[in-house]
Amino acid sequence: MALRIGLIGAGANTASQHIPGFRRCPGVDVTGVANRTEASSRRIADQFGIATVFSSPEALCASPDIDAVCIGTWPYKHREFTIMALEAGKHVLCEARMATDLEAAEDMLAASERNPGLVSQLVPAPFDFRLGPTITRLIAEGALGDVLEVAVTLLNGSSLDASVPLHWRQRADYSGKNVMMFGIFVEVIQRWLGDHRDVLASGDIVVPRRLDTETGAEAEVTVPDVYVVTGHLARGARITYHFSSVAAGGDASTITVFGSKATLRWRMGDTAVIHPHGGQPAEVTPDAGTDRGWKVEEDFVASIRDGAPVKLTSFADGVRYMRVIDAAHNSYTGGGVRTI
Repeated sequence: MALRIGLIGAGANTASQHIPGFRRCPGVDVTGVANRTEASSRRIADQFGIATVFSSPEALCASPDIDAVCIGTWPYKHREFTIMALEAGKHVLCEARMATDLEAAEDMLAASERNPGLVSQLVPAPFDFRLGPTITRLIAEGALGDVLEVAVTLLNGSSLDASVPLHWRQRADYSGKNVMMFGIFVEVIQRWLGDHRDVLASGDIVVPRRLDTETGAEAEVTVPDVYVVTGHLARGARITYHFSSVAAGGDASTITVFGSKATLRWRMGDTAVIHPHGGQPAEVTPDAGTDRGWKVEEDFVASIRDGAPVKLTSFADGVRYMRVIDAAHNSYTGGGVRTI
């Protein structure tokens, strides 16, 4: 019998990644959809040949014809729909970021722990699928020596044009305490270097109002355009994150890990060089068998069918990065260093 997948929310990532990914898995059927409106659900169903349009997420979760749920909504609905699906006996693949805040994430983890026979998986940060395992090994084996400092930057000018309408990521009521791509890079850093110890955050909203296309009126931007977070990793190294959507011509997306023996520089596109002090830089190439690419849906299906453990990304790991997101937001709004 086919594994039957229901979609709650069917935005860009669901359409471009999850539906094709599930359809590449033998014996898997994307059976139903419940999007924000019945009309948008019908458009997705017609586009992808999905058999059933459900009137609501509640109806989809209650259906005996659905075995697993893929939640592709914005973060403000992740807790509600995840708990609803798990309590209805459905496996869950939930889009990142995990939730609006730490409390909601912990509620989701608790629901998964109450249902240990069900798979609970988060869509992982995809940026280091090629080199992440190799970089993790190099750091663990001491190729950089002692890790002394880490710098993470994402600089672009995507928010400079004030005439561009308000995006859901610029609304705290939809995105919660998540800011730009901070959380997704925290997840990557945790894979490579382990947990954070403390953070101090500061931010600015440079373009304070934008057109809300839902209402036709201007609305307040409530998520920073510039966000700088500094602190320490549990291993002792200083880490600094700098995110800006008003820094046109910035140095794209980079992670630089400064060690006592060598420096590693990673760039968006998942390329990296390692530069020994006093030596020549060398390209980092993936260890054999570690460059897996995007296999999110395949991994989810394997966990359901074969009991394979969830590695990318478990709810427990999601709560780990949500602790950092929460602490940084509390520092940004209330001041002071926050311990993780």
